[in-house]
Amino acid sequence: MTHEKHEPVAVLGIGTMGHGMAASALRARIPTTVWNRNQEATRDLAKLGAEVAQTAADAARSAAIVITMVTDADAVISIARDEGVLAALAPGAILVQMSTIGVAGIERVAATVAAERPDVILLDAPVSGSKDPAERGQLTIFASGPDEARPRVAPLFDALGQRTIWAGNAGTGTRLKLVANTWLAFAAEAVAASVALAHGLGLETDTVVNALEGNPLVSPWQEAKLHRIAMGDFSAQFALSLALKDVRLAQQAAHDRLGTLERLADEWQQAVDLGFGHQDVTVVTRTLEQEWGGR
Repeated sequence: MTHEKHEPVAVLGIGTMGHGMAASALRARIPTTVWNRNQEATRDLAKLGAEVAQTAADAARSAAIVITMVTDADAVISIARDEGVLAALAPGAILVQMSTIGVAGIERVAATVAAERPDVILLDAPVSGSKDPAERGQLTIFASGPDEARPRVAPLFDALGQRTIWAGNAGTGTRLKLVANTWLAFAAEAVAASVALAHGLGLETDTVVNALEGNPLVSPWQEAKLHRIAMGDFSAQFALSLALKDVRLAQQAAHDRLGTLERLADEWQQAVDLGFGHQDVTVVTRTLEQEWGGR
């Protein structure tokens, strides 16, 4: 591939996911500019060939396709408006919102873009996957937005993900992501609650792993989580605090009609309140064990 085949891309927000996405774009030889409030996070990407912008507006000015990958809707709006990204975008540029920001969040972003830059194309394309899939370019992308943008972002999405699902008009991608997040939340809870129960009954984690490996009811993702628990490895692949944020967004979208989701959120909130939010979502196993031991 040559650089001339790709429109230049900017990635705004170089956290765990943004870093992996920028690295994947660079690996595909897509001209990539990066920006982060803390520029320390961009150092190794510069060594891989990324241009490091001093401001978000500078990054947006250099690119035809601009990705935002930040924590929530407020951060997306802040980057778009306060950091001058919308003003800096060229007419016809594509703004790709790839964070998980919920239904109300994407509606706010869409309204802001429509009011301030109707000549810019907005894509709503949150992703499913954690640190390792992001670094390997194996994310699942829930894309939504105008059909005419698809061929322009296809090389980028192919670099970032193993699969892109086009869901409809902008905002539909976020709705589909909330459904996927709900599935993931209960899959994670199945692992944590089952291991906690096993420990409470005097069983070793390895016994549980041996019993459940290869079971058609256990996904490869869950098997990997079981192995990490067996090794005592709760380092964040998907931080509990972020997983809880996503569950809360699903709750809001459901208007609190799903009682099981509400109880799950309350349980995870207790774990965050105990100081486990920065660790992997599987750390809920430990808090459930503490609750068991306290009875």
